[in-house]
Amino acid sequence: MYIVKVPGINGLGKTNGCEKAGNEILKCLNEEIFSSEYGKPVDAGKFDLEEIHLDNSNLEITNKLVYKNAFKMFESKDRTIFLGGDHSISYFLGKAFLDYCENDGKEPCLIVFDAHPDCMPVTKGCEKYPNHEEWLRALIEQGFPAKNVMIVGSRNSDAQETEFIIEKNIRIISMNQLTENLEETCEIIMEFSDRKELYLSLDIDVVDPAFAIGTGYKEPGGLTSREFVYIVQRLNKIKKLRGVDLVEINPKIDINGMTVKLGAKILSELI
Repeated sequence: MYIVKVPGINGLGKTNGCEKAGNEILKCLNEEIFSSEYGKPVDAGKFDLEEIHLDNSNLEITNKLVYKNAFKMFESKDRTIFLGGDHSISYFLGKAFLDYCENDGKEPCLIVFDAHPDCMPVTKGCEKYPNHEEWLRALIEQGFPAKNVMIVGSRNSDAQETEFIIEKNIRIISMNQLTENLEETCEIIMEFSDRKELYLSLDIDVVDPAFAIGTGYKEPGGLTSREFVYIVQRLNKIKKLRGVDLVEINPKIDINGMTVKLGAKILSELI
């Protein structure tokens, strides 16, 4: 299991602080998380840990580094967890995953847990570097097959995003559907990825801000932390899960470190 810190931010100035999340999550994991819920000991000192050293003032170099390092990980490692950073990093992580799958003759699948679809039109002149509100639309427009994309837990969509989702026939699991029968809906989500290579993108704002206040775009009506942990435990059993990113945790605006600790707990269940 490889853990890679990706402290990238491109969030319109609204995600400053997310670049510190990786270090804070790993510190919490080391000091406060002793085992997974299945009783597997957590020893942070034994992890294969890397960091992509980034300069967020230079998006061109930053994103080339993210893409290059992620592609290498997909080629050489069975599974990699990427700790953001904000959701903009998922564009280049997802692009590397897509290119890896195409080069290897495999079918890619992307499942995104997020309170927002992140399908806003890409800002003119910034097509090469989509921000955290645009990354998924840009990734699909750059060739990721929309039929293999699922968005889970979205509960606040701009009209332009809704139009794009309908046009591309992107699969949506609403928060109502997700929580009405959590076990059954997990089966639906897992079946969606069947026989495909899976990349999982986890935006912490899919969780209700009552449980995860340390994020920039707080949306009431989200998952409980218990529900989120359960979902991650289920999806972690998928054999072809090749990559996971955990993004949008902002220690700068967290309260009592609770969002960071939820991130550390999610990480402990993934490893």
